[in-house]
Amino acid sequence: MTASRRRTARLADVVSVAACTALLAGCGAIPGTAGADKDTVTVMTWAPQGTEATNMPGMPAMAQAYARWVNSEGGVNGHRIRVLTCNDHNDTVRAARCAGRAKREGVVAVVGSYSQHGRSFMPALESAGIPYIGGYGVADQEFTSPYSYPVNGGLPALVAGNGRQLAAGSCSHVSLVRPDTTVGDQLPRLINAGLAAGGSGPVTDVRAPEDASAYSRQAHKALADAKTYAAARAGTALRSAAARGPCVTAVLGGRTDTFFDSFRQLRKDSPYVRTASVLGSVQQSLVDQSGGPRSPLEGAFATGWYPADGDARWKPMKRVIEEHAFGDNRVDGSDPGVQTTWIAYTVLRQVLKSMDEDESVTAKSVRRALDQGEPVGTGGLTPKLNWNYDNMLAARDFPRIVNTTVTYQRVRNGRLTPVHDGFVDVQKTLENGASES
Repeated sequence: MTASRRRTARLADVVSVAACTALLAGCGAIPGTAGADKDTVTVMTWAPQGTEATNMPGMPAMAQAYARWVNSEGGVNGHRIRVLTCNDHNDTVRAARCAGRAKREGVVAVVGSYSQHGRSFMPALESAGIPYIGGYGVADQEFTSPYSYPVNGGLPALVAGNGRQLAAGSCSHVSLVRPDTTVGDQLPRLINAGLAAGGSGPVTDVRAPEDASAYSRQAHKALADAKTYAAARAGTALRSAAARGPCVTAVLGGRTDTFFDSFRQLRKDSPYVRTASVLGSVQQSLVDQSGGPRSPLEGAFATGWYPADGDARWKPMKRVIEEHAFGDNRVDGSDPGVQTTWIAYTVLRQVLKSMDEDESVTAKSVRRALDQGEPVGTGGLTPKLNWNYDNMLAARDFPRIVNTTVTYQRVRNGRLTPVHDGFVDVQKTLENGASES
């Protein structure tokens, strides 16, 4: 990390959060996790399920599989892991209940979770002193609260990185289709910062409802604007400008496939308009479901946090899924949510290993180890992570981003494949994007 990183503060401004429903029978159905005692470390993982918007059932399922694996190996420093799960239903009141239950159950951390509603859950965790390790990165509070320990750069890093990737991909103009929400309102300036770093921009901002069943109007606007801007800039026929043609990127979470389905119908006479998204909004399972090599996403640019699904560094996770998820089809190893939960629990395990065997494992001691301990390795899936004061980002809106790296991928022959080896650091792009707010 560079010396320009520093801790800053700001009032968080997102919305709501989670409802608590234990997915374990009596919170103890997983072998080796029943019955809390002094040798048991209790944690919680929450995520929305069964809603009309984004659903992340694989995250609590991955947490359960991870606990089975660790406990089958004898635990960590003699401690068995007990996982409680909660469904926030993408609802502010229910989300707050999840956090309240975490406090009542005395969990030492909330790990590998997804919720858009940081304003609801974070104050409850802060009042109880409970650390939030490895949130998915969609709530502002994940990147401002001193009780949050993110493992990736969240949506800000993905969108800023997507702008840089599209600029490097010679997009003459970019239309951004994004949710008409508080979180979505941040995205145009972040992608503009990325585009500007590559000498492109500004983006056309296309707002869309996050729970629509079709996006014909937004698809028409994105395509029309892309063609208009490309024609004006190229000064020649669009078809002759394919090497530096227009691009449309959609960041709509679980509704991104719905948008591209609408977009595909309009794009038939404009094949030179290229597509893009970020991992999470687009993932390998979506490419497979939409036709593989014949998918409308063939050739699409994609920006992710982690190495591509086929990378050898994912082998330990895939082995655990095979041996301890018991065929649970919620656990898709190519899903960035599942991957984030794996990394977050890897951080928890490393932190527990770093503590003295006779030290009491509490929320306070876990937080102290995170704040003061050595950098935490994740098997090369991220750079080593360290949340001490010197590693904070010089950005008012998200100082807690300590991992500012992304990966560039592209859909080729029906597979998401890396564009090049290694990570791309978007620290300066994030700081520039934040300074524009």
